[in-house]
Amino acid sequence: MNTVLLHCRGGFEKECAAEIVARSAEQGVFGYPQFEAGQAYVLFHCHAPGGAEELVTRLRFERLIFARQWCACLPLVSGLSKRDRITPLLEQCRQLPQAAELMVEVADTTEGRELQGFARKFGSALSQALRQEEILLPRKQKSDWRMHLFVIDGQTLWLGAAPARNSSPLPMGIRRLKFPHHAPSRSTLKLEEAWLHFLSAGRQKRLLAPGMTAVDLGAAPGGWTWQLVKHHMRVTAVDNGPMDEALMESGQVEHRQEDAFTFVPPKPVDWLVCDIVDKPARVTELMLRWALSGWCKQAMFNLKLPMKKRFDEVEHCLQHLEAALHEAGVEYRLRARQLYHDREEITCWLSLSEPGQ
Repeated sequence: MNTVLLHCRGGFEKECAAEIVARSAEQGVFGYPQFEAGQAYVLFHCHAPGGAEELVTRLRFERLIFARQWCACLPLVSGLSKRDRITPLLEQCRQLPQAAELMVEVADTTEGRELQGFARKFGSALSQALRQEEILLPRKQKSDWRMHLFVIDGQTLWLGAAPARNSSPLPMGIRRLKFPHHAPSRSTLKLEEAWLHFLSAGRQKRLLAPGMTAVDLGAAPGGWTWQLVKHHMRVTAVDNGPMDEALMESGQVEHRQEDAFTFVPPKPVDWLVCDIVDKPARVTELMLRWALSGWCKQAMFNLKLPMKKRFDEVEHCLQHLEAALHEAGVEYRLRARQLYHDREEITCWLSLSEPGQ
């Protein structure tokens, strides 16, 4: 396997490509990216034989910000006959690490979504044939690898594999959430997805406990505050704009009509959340101020990205944040990802109570 296929948000192929080039070089795996604008995936072709398998095994997937999903692939399969697409694939699948699951994926584009019906049916038929040939392990048997089928069209596809514990468990890395009917804005889905993505079930139970305190900077109209209230927290919502009236009736929210960049909490809180529309460098400095002042234990915040040099801006902001915390002797855990419900932004989780790599 010499090619790594990485899913990303459409329009962020350039950032995904720049990131995998940088991260793979750190692992001593070298190659070159290939992509078209708007196709919602990137191909990274490794120079050395077996480089793709080596990369998806050695590089921690959670370190990637712009990639939603990845897998190491065999050469592109094209020209499949409509009469029998499956038989030619069986021998190729034998070349992949043995797995117990076949994940069927398409690009997150209009064209890709139109292929989903075909992809599901074809994937189901291929999976059945693979089990009959004992290429796929029995469903209940655990395996270190997952097999991937990425459908380009009815005659063209990629076959690959990814470590089950070093990739997304979700097809295309997409977590689809239902918009809560009573939430003030769709931005609420961004915080819900962030908690589900960054926090394990155990951490959610421990870190999202009833009675905790939180500050929401740039809160109006209250999409993120709504999530905090849902977890029975006491919230200080900081924004000069109006808050949702129904949300205020909960009795759990204090609205402070102040500048989020100058607000100082009267005492430390459990959670700081922030979805302010401002320059990423300025928001980074704000988060750093809260962290160094000891005003919160956990922070979930978004960095809105510029039109150009978005990967460079992300690298600069996160490296600056980490360097300043390290210099101050603050133990921390920092993770970042462009989530499905994000747009021109990335979401970051900074933990000052549960440090780690």
